[in-house]
Amino acid sequence: MSFGIYMVGFVILIGGLALGANMMHVPAQWIGIGVLVLVGLGILLGVKNTRQRDSSN
Repeated sequence: MSFGIYMVGFVILIGGLALGANMMHVPAQWIGIGVLVLVGLGILLGVKNTRQRDSSN
């Protein structure tokens, strides 16, 4: 799976969670903090899961 596809899916997930938190009247500052944490986590997981392994010749 490519990194771009992985990140698009993660952005959709983050958007849905942020929208749900907004509908539950969570303060905007906490939604922003949660989004930043999830973006960082998404980048870490995306790189880990889509990285090509080096061949050991």
